[in-house]
Amino acid sequence: MDADDLRALTARVANGSMSPDELVERVHLDAVADLGFASVDCARGARTGVSEVVYGAGKTAEQIAAIVEALRGRGQERVLVTRVDAPKARRLADLGCACAYHDEAAAVVAGELPDPTGNGEILVVTAGTSDGRVAQEAALTARFLGNRVRVLQDVGVAGIHRLLAHVEDIARAQVVIAIAGMEGALPSVVGGLASCPVIAVPTSVGYGANLGGLTALLAMVNSCASGVSVVNIDNGFGAAYQASLINHLPGRAFGCYTREG
Repeated sequence: MDADDLRALTARVANGSMSPDELVERVHLDAVADLGFASVDCARGARTGVSEVVYGAGKTAEQIAAIVEALRGRGQERVLVTRVDAPKARRLADLGCACAYHDEAAAVVAGELPDPTGNGEILVVTAGTSDGRVAQEAALTARFLGNRVRVLQDVGVAGIHRLLAHVEDIARAQVVIAIAGMEGALPSVVGGLASCPVIAVPTSVGYGANLGGLTALLAMVNSCASGVSVVNIDNGFGAAYQASLINHLPGRAFGCYTREG
């Protein structure tokens, strides 16, 4: 159940087709689905505005299929499952779980992606092609949450002219997600160009002293640019979720330009 479902139920109370007690019972019954191996939060959408997203790593295809069925059976229109590899996605299809697999993002989506409802555009920027999987997870998550998204790949500071060619895209953005491994310098540079919040994502891409993304993480946490916040290593989902919250704040419009059409 999400916010739209709750509004529909309250409208039934208002027109007399449902009693207040029936509404309370319905919300209570839909709150948690106990599957034995998982307690599925079916009321998260009504509570927070965003329905539950499933973390697929460490779960079997059978478990994922059961969770998706529980969520959709209680009225959740769409479900995002992150960190799903191709063999697990094929097994989901064999089980009859109607999900679309997004290979580049390593995620599956049950249901259709919504039309954008945010205030503006979320810009996803990567330092290198090797950061692409994290970027695609972020882009898909942002689209799933109802945002217009643009992705700029391979515009890191090692060839900073590639980034500077997109200063207008940065200026138009409502939120920028800056993704980088190695020494993690990209978000600081973007932060000096953007008038909107910048969410930095360190990746595990890099040689030995990158320490699996720890070097990039510490560099981003110590950024000298104002307006830069940081999520965990390789956490494209978390960055996109935060970006979507910002992009849906009432009456908030960042950026120096507006895009027509």
